[in-house]
Parts: sequence; C-alpha cells; structure tokens
Amino acid sequence: MSNLSQLAWLVPIFPLIGFLINGLGRNYLSKTLVGIIGSGALLLSFITSVLIFNKVSAGELLIGEAGVYFDFIKFGSFNIPFAFQIDQLTSIFLLVITGVGFLIHVYSTSYMHEETKAHFARYFAYLNLFVFSMLLLVMGANYVIMFIGWEGVGLCSYLLIGYWFKNNDYTNAAKKAFVMNRIGDLGFLIAIFYLIQHFGTTTYIDIFSQAKTEGSSSLITIITLCLFVGAMGKSAQLPLYTWLPDAMAGPTPVSALIHAATMVTAGIYMIARSNVLYALAPSTMSLVAIVGLLTAVFAASIALKQNDIKKVLAYSTVSQLGYMFLGLGVGAFTGAVFHVMTHAFFKALLFLGAGSVIHAMHHQQDMRHYGGLKKYMPVTNITMLIGCLAIAGIPPFSGFFSKDEILIAAYAANPIYYVIGLFGALMTAFYMFRMYTMTFLGGFRGDHHHLPHESPKPMTFALVVLAILAAVAGFIGLPELFTHNPEGHKLANYLAPVFKDGEALLAKHAHPDHTTEWILLAVSVGLIVAVILWAVKTYKVYKLENDAEPQGFSKILANKWYVDEIYDAVIIKPILAIGDFFGKVIETKGIDKAVNGVGKAINFGSRKFRYLQSGNVGNYILIMIVAIIILVRILFYLPMS
Repeated sequence: MSNLSQLAWLVPIFPLIGFLINGLGRNYLSKTLVGIIGSGALLLSFITSVLIFNKVSAGELLIGEAGVYFDFIKFGSFNIPFAFQIDQLTSIFLLVITGVGFLIHVYSTSYMHEETKAHFARYFAYLNLFVFSMLLLVMGANYVIMFIGWEGVGLCSYLLIGYWFKNNDYTNAAKKAFVMNRIGDLGFLIAIFYLIQHFGTTTYIDIFSQAKTEGSSSLITIITLCLFVGAMGKSAQLPLYTWLPDAMAGPTPVSALIHAATMVTAGIYMIARSNVLYALAPSTMSLVAIVGLLTAVFAASIALKQNDIKKVLAYSTVSQLGYMFLGLGVGAFTGAVFHVMTHAFFKALLFLGAGSVIHAMHHQQDMRHYGGLKKYMPVTNITMLIGCLAIAGIPPFSGFFSKDEILIAAYAANPIYYVIGLFGALMTAFYMFRMYTMTFLGGFRGDHHHLPHESPKPMTFALVVLAILAAVAGFIGLPELFTHNPEGHKLANYLAPVFKDGEALLAKHAHPDHTTEWILLAVSVGLIVAVILWAVKTYKVYKLENDAEPQGFSKILANKWYVDEIYDAVIIKPILAIGDFFGKVIETKGIDKAVNGVGKAINFGSRKFRYLQSGNVGNYILIMIVAIIILVRILFYLPMS
C-alpha cells in the first residue's frame, strides 16, 4: 500500500469519529465543545485532503492505483475489496466536500445556537455522518463502496431534512426524499448486478479496461441507463426532482450542505467517474444531455415565481444540476466537474446568505416581507451580490467560466442545445436578481418594531470566505480563448489522466473557432446584463400591497407546473386506493375470512363429529364393520388402474 493510500483513510475517519463522539456524548457535552469537535473533525479532513491534493499534483500517484484495506465480500474467486481510489477527480471532490463542509459546520455553530444541548449535538453528529458518507462515496475504488456511501447520504438527508421531527410537514418532506431516492437507487443496484454478471467485478479499473475491449454496446447501454436512473434520483433530475425543493424543511445550513458539497453532486460524480462506460454508449449520452437540458430550463421557469427565498435557491440547484448533466451528455466532463466546484462555492454562499437573512428576519422566509436589508446587513448584502453575479454568469466571477464552458461544448454538439441552455441562463439571471432586489433593495417591508441586524461573526466569516472563492475560482479554468495557451485551463490539465480514455472514445465535435466563441460569449453576457437590469428595475419598486394574485401562466409557474399535484393524482392516490382496497377487501373480507373460516369450519365439524362418540360399544362395532366392508369393496372389487 502506497503512502497516498495510507494517508487517504484519515479523511473519512475524522468525521466518523466526530459523529461517534457527538452522538454518544450528546447529553453530556457542552455546545461549545460539540461545535469544536464537529467543526474540528472537518478541518482535520480538509488539511489531510490538501496534503493528498499536493501529493497527487506532485505526481505521487500510480495510474490506476487503488489502496486495498481488506476484503469486504469474498467467495470463491469473486472478491469485492474495501478499497479507495485516490486520483485527480477524487482529490478535487475531497477539497470541495471537506472545505465547504467545514465552513458550513462553523456557520452552524452560530445559526443553531438556540437548540437545546442534546439536539445541538445530534445535529452536528448527523452533519459529520453526512460528510463521512459523501467522502466514502467519492473515495471508493469500486461501485459497491460507492453504493454504501450513496445510501449513507440518503439516510443522512432523511435525518437532517426531518431534523425538527415534531413537525409533520418536515417529516413528510424527509420521507418523500427518502422514498424518491430509493427509486433511483434501484436503478443503481441493478447496474451493479449487471456489472458483476458480465465483468465479474465492481472495481472501476478492471471494468473500464474490459469494457474498452470486450464490452457489448447494448450491454453498456443498459448499464449506463441504469446508472443514470440512480443519478436522476440523487441529483434531482426530471422526473425525480420534486424531493429536493421539499428538502428545504431542514435547517438552512443543511440545505447548503445538500445542495453544494454533498448528496446532489453524487450523480455528477458517478457519471464523471464512469466516463469510459458512457463514452461507449452514445445513445445514453444523448439522453443525459436532453434530460439535463430540460431539467435546467424547467426548474428555472419555476424559480421565476417563487417567493420563499429557500425555494428559489432550491429550484436554482435543480436547474444548475441540469447544466452539469448537459455538460456530461455532450462529453464536456471537465466542464461538468468545473461547474460542480464553482456551484459548490456560490450555492453554499447563497444558501448561507439566505440563512443569514432568515436569522435576521426572525425566521421569515417570504421575500415579499423583506426589502431594504442592504443598510442593515452590509456583509450579507455584498456576499450575496457576489453569489448572484457568479451564478448569473457575469465575468470575471466563477460561474461565468464554468457555465459558458458547458454552453460552448453544447453549441459544438448541437446549436439547439446552446439556444435552449442560454434561455435557461437568462431565466437564472432574472430570478436570482429578483431575489436579490426583493431582499436587499427598495424599502423595508418587514416589522419596523423588530429591525434586522447583521449576523454573528461565525456566520459572516463563512460568507466572506465563500464569496472570495465564488469570485476567483473560475480562474483555474481559463479557456484558451483568453490565454492563447491550452495550458491555461489548469483544471482540464489536472483532470486529463482521469478523462483521457473516455474522451478518446467519444466522437469529437468540432470546437467553435475563436471568433465564434467571442460572439457567443458577447451575446450571452450582453443578454444576461440586460435581464439583470430588467429584474432590478422591476422589483426595486415592489410593494407588497400591489402584489396581485398570479393569473394564467404565472399561476402555473407559481404552482410549480402542478407536478406534485399530478404525481399525487396519477401515482400516490391510486397506490393508496389500491392499498385501501387490498386492506379492506382482499385482506379483511378475503384472507382474514378465509383463515377465520378454516377455524370456524373445524370448530363446526368438531361439534358435529363429537356426536359419534356416544359411548355405546354396539354402535362402535357397527361402524367398524361397515368401514371394513367398504374397504374390502374398494380393494377387491373396484378395477385396478
């Protein structure tokens, strides 16, 4: 085992220890100590991740290396090891998960201070377990270890979304997330069985090498489709996306952790890790791109008319995940991972900024009751503005570089993808600056007897750090257009060893020339700036008393295209009706009556047969003689078959 593998196991072990200490000691540890343990565990993981990143960058990595710690499942010649694969892709995700996760933990020490000691510790225990599961997911060297982490984040999302478990609406949201993810997980599990049946292993290295030489195109297509079903559930794509907006029921830092650093990026990671398989299944790649594009535009349209600040950000996440899938579907694997990273920074910033506003506004989440917070919350204001500029795609903020890398790759694959994707980006700019303007600009529409105030330092510290990252992170992915040097895209060069085999198998699309790229960028930025100015002008003069009930198409968007109602009518109510029928008719009147009928028949028969026991010996002899005669008749006089 290499030094890198010996170091790697420390990354997940720190949050696991934090989970055990805070979970078992929740009734005894002070809040201060709980916060130090929970946040400190993530800080140690982040420091270890930085060391691993440095070693990988320095070339201390054997291509295809996997550190095997012990045999997890072994029978005969079949073996699934408990192993970690540390490479360039893993190291990037480790930095994002532990770095952003640490900031969310620090933020939580202040945001959750009103909780009782035991619940405060329970919260941090769940957070640590969540991060541990996500680390296991991205570090595993085979699909089984990935699946263990995959299920772990699903469990933790249930625990954290339903953290305030005395509220039935919150527990229902948690159950919805858990059940809908099980639908996707079934696809993932079927894919694993296919891999075992046809390749005899679940280890990435072995599967990819066999697939390139022996894999059947139809088999690879089936496997990749099943994996994509899993990704649709975990990363909230059409039609399995409705759980993610409802996940807002949990504490706001939990929303930041789910949407930015963990869970929803799992599907992106899985497909990026499986890039060789997807490159061998072009029809699946097309499906990934189309589903991602439709999700991006569909979710963005819903966000246009939401008034709950967290719901706006939730649908924004669904939309941005759609762009990542679009990138994966057109073969821009680096662009998708790039957007995962930049999105982690600006979306964590936006959610934590929203939490800061909610904290200051006494847990009010309706933006119609905000307004004018700029003068009360200067730090939150400027950091949220940076986050909005980043997600809108304004240069030089990070979202500009990652989003446009995906859009230009989409243009190369199919110009229609680019047009639809750009339309979604324009909606993104509008709803984000609608949110920003309704919250920070104009006049204050809240309770003038309880004026808002800036958040405590632990919260603003996290906001400032994330704002800096959201502002500058894009420079690691400068395109050749800006630098006239292919080496300028540092992230692409770093990830090249992971994606080179998959990219070599793809049918390459002709990359637009520099003139076309400049035109596309100018059109994109110009339209986005115009949309931002439109949103600011429209909502800066917003007054609650002038807000009319939405009508027509606006009402459809405000009600989220009635998708939940459609699911309720088409799926949930029929299933409940079938269950009710089976419960009241099949079970009660059928099975129960049949079982009880057997007992009643035996009881009835026993009561009647007891009259044969008269106590009269003569009767017994008569019955015995009759029985002998019948038996002789049967044995000697009936024809033999």
